[in-house]
Amino acid sequence: TGTKYLLLCGGTVGAILTCPLEVVKTRLQSSHITLYVSGVQLSTVNGPSVARMSPPGPLHCLKWVLWMVKILIPVPAIYFAAYSSTKERLNGVFQPDSTQVHMVSAGLAGFTAITATNPIWLIKTRMQLDSRNRGEKPMNAFECLRRVYQTEGLRGFYRGMSASYAGISETVIHFVIYESIKRRLLEAKAAQHMDEEEETSKDASDFVGMMLAAATSKTCATSIAYPHEVIRTRLREEGTKYRSFFQTLTTVPKEEGYRALYRGLTTHLVRQIPNTAIMMCTYELVVYMLNG
Repeated sequence: TGTKYLLLCGGTVGAILTCPLEVVKTRLQSSHITLYVSGVQLSTVNGPSVARMSPPGPLHCLKWVLWMVKILIPVPAIYFAAYSSTKERLNGVFQPDSTQVHMVSAGLAGFTAITATNPIWLIKTRMQLDSRNRGEKPMNAFECLRRVYQTEGLRGFYRGMSASYAGISETVIHFVIYESIKRRLLEAKAAQHMDEEEETSKDASDFVGMMLAAATSKTCATSIAYPHEVIRTRLREEGTKYRSFFQTLTTVPKEEGYRALYRGLTTHLVRQIPNTAIMMCTYELVVYMLNG
């Protein structure tokens, strides 16, 4: 329980601070790019058009974040619980803390979390892409839920899951690089304290090192696997012409060029790297406190 709430706190702070970036990233990935300039909405579907629009205000943004936080309480707990338990079991089968252990653990944890939470992420994406005329009430989560069910049925809540499964590769790459850097940092510290009889305890510099390790590994993994993010957003759009992972993967470059598969990457990195560093540091701190 303590682990869940500490992880939630780290995720909550990050979500509130980076909410605007999350919306910008999703809209850049979409086939219907919607940007606000001085209260004017610029859209690029079937040619550019301009319409007076009211951008989402701070209060709406805060309400959306609080709603997401409330329903996503179990997500970090699901992921890290699956990762830790799988890693513990596999350490008894393979060489402890080997690359194979980290790859399989990260893959299974990602598969578990994706399968359990895909409907939540679909609703999140639809709400971020929703654009209303000035004076119209923004779509809330329950309206979005009803709309998806009425137009697409239960299957509609699982749109984009194939792209999320492809995105497990990002999780695997991230954790393999992260664990490798962390192991090297711990080995370097152990070498510095070889002459000391007592076991060295972690200090602030260790957790700073882990944050840097998390930031480095996430940057590498995201840059390699980013196209699945664009494909997932396209699959989750309302009324989308995209039907499957591979159909989207071939259609987007054909119609918009290969650069379209990396739209929003910079915004995503600015948003994701601090969040990942905070989350991984919180996770390591919790593990250290529980084992201490």
